[in-house]
Formats: sequence, C-alpha cells, structure tokens
Amino acid sequence: MEFLLTLILVGAVVGLFVVPMMRRRRAVKDAEQGMVRSTDRHSYGFVPTDRLDVRLPGPDPELVDALAEVRRTQDWRPAAQLLALTSGGGDWELRWQRVQSLAGAAAMELRQARAEGAPVDAPPADGPENVSFSKEPKAADARWLRHWRAEQPQDPGGAQVYAQFLVWQALSDPGSADHRIVLEEARNVAHEAAALSAEDPTPYITELFVARSLSYRKADFESLWHQVTRRSRDHMGAHLAALPYWSEKWHGSREEAYGFAQSAAGAAPAGSLLPALPLFAVYEHLPDANLVRSMYQSKTIEDAIEAAEFAVDSVADDHPVRPHVLHLLICFLVRAERYEEAMEALRIVDGYVGAVPWVNSENPTGEYAAYRALAVAGYESEGGNAPSTPPGH
Repeated sequence: MEFLLTLILVGAVVGLFVVPMMRRRRAVKDAEQGMVRSTDRHSYGFVPTDRLDVRLPGPDPELVDALAEVRRTQDWRPAAQLLALTSGGGDWELRWQRVQSLAGAAAMELRQARAEGAPVDAPPADGPENVSFSKEPKAADARWLRHWRAEQPQDPGGAQVYAQFLVWQALSDPGSADHRIVLEEARNVAHEAAALSAEDPTPYITELFVARSLSYRKADFESLWHQVTRRSRDHMGAHLAALPYWSEKWHGSREEAYGFAQSAAGAAPAGSLLPALPLFAVYEHLPDANLVRSMYQSKTIEDAIEAAEFAVDSVADDHPVRPHVLHLLICFLVRAERYEEAMEALRIVDGYVGAVPWVNSENPTGEYAAYRALAVAGYESEGGNAPSTPPGH
C-alpha cells in the first residue's frame, strides 16, 4: 500500500511540476529558435525588430511618405494635403485610421524630444515662427501639429488630429495632475472639429475615448454613439473605440460588452469587419493569467476566431481597419497553437505593430516579435518551412 501511494505521489509530482517544467524549457528553446528564424531575412522575409513601425497597424505608403516629410521638415502641409484627399463617405474608416496615426506620431515625437531633453518649440503667435540662430536643425518635436492648428484653425483635419493627439497625451499618463484638463481640452477641440465638418464621424469617435475616461453617463454615451452611427453606421473603428466603455474594466460588464459586440456583428452588412468585434470583446475580458492553452480552444474563443477570420476574408485587402483584426488574430491564434493560420496573418501585417494587443504593452515591438517567434517555432515544429509558408488571406 505504501509503495502504491509512493508511486501515486511521484506521478503527481511529475505531472504537476516536472512535465510542465520540461514543456516550459522546450517552449523557451523553441521560442529562441523561432526568434532566430523569424528575424532571418533569408528565411521568412520578416522585418527586423528594430525596424518595426509602431505608428501604423498596417501598410499605408501614402501616410508613411507624408509622415516622413512632416518629420523631416516639421511642415504640416503634407499631412493636411493627405487628409484633404481622405474624406467622403467611402473614406471615413481610412480617415479615422490616418488621424489616429498622425496624432500618434506627433505624440511619439514630442515624447522622444522631451526624453532627450530637447527644447520644445512654443506654439507660434500671430507672427512668424520662432527664429533660431543655430545652424543645426531643431529636433523633431511635433511643432508641425501646433503650427498647423495655429496657422489653419478652420482646417477640420488639423483640429481632428490635434484632438486625438490630446487624447493620446492624456491616456499615456493617466495619473498626471492635468489628466482631466487635457481630456476636457480634447473634447473642446473635437467639438470644434465636428463643427468644421458636419458629416465626418471622426471627431465623435475621438470623443468616445474622452467619454470613457471622463466617465460619461450611459445615456450621454449612447447619445454620443448616435452621433457616430448617424454618420457611419457600420464604422469598425468607431465600434473598436466604443467597445471598452461597455466592458467591466470601465463602465459596463462582460454581458454588456458581449451584447454590444454580438449585436453589431449580427446586424453587420455583407463585406463588413463587424463580425470580428466579438474577438475584441473576448480580449477585453481575458483574465490576467491567460496563457492556458485549453482556454483558447474553448468554443467561445474558437467561435470568435472563426468569425474574425471570416470577416478579414470578406473585406477588401486594403481595408484600413483589417490590420487591426489581423494583429489580434495573431495573438489568439498563437495562444491557441494554430500556427499556420498565425503565419498567414503575419505575412500580411508584418512590419507594423501599431495595434492592439501590442500597443497595450510597455514594449510593443518586443511583444510582437515574441509572438512572431512563437508562431514560427510552432509552425516549423509541425513540419512547416519558409518555402511552404502559406500566403496571407
């Protein structure tokens, strides 16, 4: 009897500690090999970690060119021209994405300039720009956005980007003394932007972020949401911005968030990304300890993954919000050990990490690179290799 109990105890120890430890060691080894393989340009052609772009979720050559010119010259005109060409009912999703990225790039510039101790140029007054007698050009510090607002206060694009910039500033430091003041200013600028372009939903989408952080009453939030949907009923970006408000982390519950997502998905027209919204609702309610494989193979998550994959296959390849869905899919597919599908998504969005879940990490590029390495390691452990890598969706 004692011998039998000893065997049971040994088996329990092996099952609870030794086997998981061996699996962890193997996972670490596989991840290390995956990191080497994923960053080898001659294998999969993935972008090196230090060249990943945290400003955008996916490729947008026109926006990249405009951002490069704006950063080089600190002249706001390339950004203004780009947004002027990105308007109208068919482009609201693209305009929202570009406003987000321009504002994020400005916030990043300013943060880097402050970190480096560079003097930040003051906003211009009614006269010409501040004059510098230094032969060296000033560091990029997002002065282009301040000048844009000062020189063209009636430009809806400048107002929209500045409102979103203020939101990013506030959200990057929620514990600061002026957090609420910055959010209230963002709301004021968003209202100015809305008055300058009556049919554009973008300023109202920016206010959705403000509403979440300033704890709007549900009736007020729903009134704001009506302003969005009246202008663009099936706007995926707007739904992504609204969803967190209904989550239990903010002002709703798991049931309310799932209800919001499922209702939008169920009413989505053909060729919409909205069927992917339940996956974002699942993400909003993941437990802190969320790396258990079985959880990602549950029916709820499997159904959400399948719906999201259906959605990205149903829209045009250049849909501006499609990369947002693909990035979240990469996270879930890797955790569910569906590596071949993860590799398909990686082929489309690799090079860009400006999307959930990576932007919620302190090190977005490192987080993305780790998941990419796990995808490569898992894919190769199942017999895959670079020449046979499936194309993107």
